[in-house]
Amino acid sequence: MTASNPDQAERAAAFVALHEAPRGFVIPNPWDAGSARLLQALGFRALASTSAGFAFSLARPDYGISREALMAHLAELAAATPLPVNADLENGFGDAPEECAKTIELAAAAGVVGGSIEDSTGRRDEPIYPPGLAVERIRAAAEAARSRPVRFLLTARCENFLVGRPDLADTIARLQAYQEAGADVLYAPSLASREDIATVLREVDRPLNVLFGVPGMSLGIEDLLALGVQRISTGGTLARAAIGGMLRAAIALRDEGRVDYAADATPGAVLNKLFSDPKEAL
Repeated sequence: MTASNPDQAERAAAFVALHEAPRGFVIPNPWDAGSARLLQALGFRALASTSAGFAFSLARPDYGISREALMAHLAELAAATPLPVNADLENGFGDAPEECAKTIELAAAAGVVGGSIEDSTGRRDEPIYPPGLAVERIRAAAEAARSRPVRFLLTARCENFLVGRPDLADTIARLQAYQEAGADVLYAPSLASREDIATVLREVDRPLNVLFGVPGMSLGIEDLLALGVQRISTGGTLARAAIGGMLRAAIALRDEGRVDYAADATPGAVLNKLFSDPKEAL
């Protein structure tokens, strides 16, 4: 699929409309083509990749995949479903702004209609890029996104809370700078309290993505939507939940010889029917 594919243009328009709607939406994170199709069958209107979930499916740690492997994965997700797909593009696979721009171009060519760039360096000694460089990276990514023949929504992520730097003032300042640099959507993973989320919403004028189910969060989906959150994602939690279920079943099988887990297994006939007909619903 290429960025000029008419079908991709339709997905892009649908994705933009979701961000402009009066009420926000949930965007769950599949980790492979099968989970993407299942989420489509459940009626979700858009999907987002998860770098952690994809890495775990390859027996690798989060951030342990190459840009080339990710692009092949994104192409598989985009081909598996007609829904708009947003990409977790990590930190753009390079420090330089030019690398962020290249990653955006490759993701658009893979068939997705949006993607996020983080300000996390991946280094313990300096986990977040300095503000000036962080802004230049988002600006380069935004310019690459705007250069595409099909609309590509750029999400700028501030990773402060995720890397153990719960500095709300700096997070807001960075998000404000990223929106001025051209980001379409803003995201600060691991914001958990009503007060922090409400404060961020007051201080920015772009749609805000909130990661659902993080430690310390007592808010439900309806609470977040009522606050004015436009997009709610699940990150790697669905993938980890699936892995958790498999591990519990396998441990019971190994240690106790139990196969009662099979009672909770989705019947093969249901899955065969669903994967044979893309329009099948659950």
